[in-house]
Amino acid sequence: MPEGIDDIDWAALEHAYGPAGDVPGLLCAAGSPDAQVRDEAMEDLVSSLCHQGTIYSATAAAVPFVARLALEGTGDRLGLLWLLHGAATGTGPAHRSVRRAVATALPGLLDLAADEDPSVRRTMVWIVAACENASLPLLPLLRARLDAEEDAEVRADLVTALGLLDVSPGTRETRNRRLLSAPEPPVRRAAATDLLRTAPLPLPADLVEPALDAEQAAPTDETHHPWPGSYRPLTDRLMDDPDAALRAVARGLPLAWDLTETWRDRERDVLPWLAEAATDPEGLCRVARAGAALEGGVPALWLERHLTSEDPAVRVAATHAAVRLRVPGALGLVLRLMDELPDEAATVRLTPLTAPGTVVPAAVETFGTAAEPVARRVAARPCAPWVDVLRHFPALAAGRVDALVRLLPASAGVLAALGRDAGDIAVRALRARAGAGDLTSAVALARVTGDAAPALDVVRARPDAVARREAAVRVTDALGPAAAALLPIVEERLSAPDRESRADAAAAIWRVTGRTHDTAPVIGDQLARCGDLYGPHLGALRALVSMGLLPEAARPAVERVAFSPRRAVSGFPCDATPHPDLEARALARRLLAATG
Repeated sequence: MPEGIDDIDWAALEHAYGPAGDVPGLLCAAGSPDAQVRDEAMEDLVSSLCHQGTIYSATAAAVPFVARLALEGTGDRLGLLWLLHGAATGTGPAHRSVRRAVATALPGLLDLAADEDPSVRRTMVWIVAACENASLPLLPLLRARLDAEEDAEVRADLVTALGLLDVSPGTRETRNRRLLSAPEPPVRRAAATDLLRTAPLPLPADLVEPALDAEQAAPTDETHHPWPGSYRPLTDRLMDDPDAALRAVARGLPLAWDLTETWRDRERDVLPWLAEAATDPEGLCRVARAGAALEGGVPALWLERHLTSEDPAVRVAATHAAVRLRVPGALGLVLRLMDELPDEAATVRLTPLTAPGTVVPAAVETFGTAAEPVARRVAARPCAPWVDVLRHFPALAAGRVDALVRLLPASAGVLAALGRDAGDIAVRALRARAGAGDLTSAVALARVTGDAAPALDVVRARPDAVARREAAVRVTDALGPAAAALLPIVEERLSAPDRESRADAAAAIWRVTGRTHDTAPVIGDQLARCGDLYGPHLGALRALVSMGLLPEAARPAVERVAFSPRRAVSGFPCDATPHPDLEARALARRLLAATG
C-alpha cells in the first residue's frame, strides 16, 4: 500500500458509484507489474473518480497518490496524467478542493515536463493550464520549456498555455507576434489563435489571415480541446465575426453551416459551400434549410447526381432541396419521387430525428396553389404522412372523404378544415374515435359539428391531473370560447413550475376569454426571462401578435429577436424545414409595428 493511504477514511468519501472504500485497492492495482491488472484498475479509477467529467470528494483524496504513481510507478504514466487533468477540469461540488489538490501535486511532477515522451510533456502542459491562477508561479518554467522544446505540437501547446496564464498583456502579445513567423504551422496557429482570443471585433485581418494560413498548413480538430474555459478555439473565435468566418469558409474551413446557424442572412453567401459538402441526406437537408431563406428559382445542376442516387434517402433529401431552392421543375421532381417511391417516400427519414414524408408538404408550403398537381396525386393515393396537405385544397379533399376517414387520426385536420362539407360519414367516424378517447378526432369533431362536448369529455377522462391539464390547454387553445368549461383545469396550469407551460396556459385562457390583463404578462414573462430562444418561444410570439400587445418587460427580448444580426432562435435539428428564426424575426417585427 502507498504510504499514507490508510490514514484516509475512504469509506466516508464518495465517488461516482457511492462510498469510495475500493479506491485504495484500485490505486495499488494501478501500480501493479501486471499490465492487465493495471489496465483494469485504471479504467475503474477513471470511471469512479472522473465519471463523464464529474468529480467527487474521493477524487481530491486520490490526487496525491495518482501523482506519486505517475512520477514513480511503472504503470500507465500517460493515463495517470490524463486522470489528473480530468480531475483539474472536472465539474461538481468538489471541484475547488480537487483543483487545489492537483495544483499542490504539480511541483512534484515538474520533472515530467521534460520527459522524453512528447505525449507526457503535452499532458503536463495541459495540467498546468488547467490549474489556472494556481499555476502562475510556474510561468518561468513554461517560458523555459518553450525555448527548449523541439516538438512542434508541444511548442504550440506551450504557446497556448502561456497565453492563458500570462498576466502581462504586453509580454504575451510581443511573444505571439514574434511566433506568427515561426517555422512550425502549429506554433503559428497557436500564436494567432491566442491573439484572436482577445482581439477587438471585427477581427483584424493581419491576425485572421496568418491563422488561416497555419490552419491550412496543419489542420487540427479541436472538438475536444484540453484547455480551460477561457480558451477559445480558432473556429469559435472566427464565428464571432461573420466576415472573418466567411473568409475561413472561402479558404476551405468547414464552417459554412455553423456560419448560417449563427448569423442571419448569410445563406446566399454559404450556399455554394453547403452544396459542395452535400454528400448525404444530412448535407442535403442543410442545403434545403438555407434555400428556404432565399428567393430561389435558379437551376442547381449539381443536384442531378443526388436526384438519381440509388439511395432512396438521398433522392428524398435531394428532392426536398430542389423544392426549397425553388429549382425550375421542382414540382415535377416531387411527382417523379412519388411515382418512383410509392412506399419508401412515405417512410424514409431525412435524418434520424425528423418526421417522415416531408417532401410533399414542403412542396405545398413552398409553391402554394401552384402545387395542385402534387395535391391531386395525394388525393388519388392518400397516405398518412402526406394527407394533411389536402387542408389547403378543400375541393380535392371533399371528393375523398371515404379515404380520409380510413386515415384517421392523421386526416383529422383535413376533415376539420372541411367543416360541414365533411359530411355524415366523417361525423360518425370522428364521433366514434372521440368516444374511444382520441383527442385529435374530438377536436376535429367540434370544428365540423360545433359540438365541443366530446372533446371536453376526452379531457376529463384523462387518467391523471398533469395529462388533463395538458389536454385542456390543447383543446382550449384550439376551440376558444367553445371550451370555456375547461377553464378551471387550464388555470391550474398557470401555477406550473416552468414558464413555457404557464405561457401556453395563458395563451389558451386568452383565446377563451379575451382577457389580457392577467395573460399577456405571463406570456411576456416567458420571452423576457429567457436567454437563447428555441421553438416553443415562437408560440409566445404568435400569441402576442394575435393579442396585439407587447408587455414592456418583454420588449427588449422582442427587439433583439427583431433586429439582432445573430440568430435569436435555435434551429436544431436541421430537418430541411425553414429555420425557425425566420418566423421569429417576422413575428417580432410585426409585433413591434403593431404596438409602436
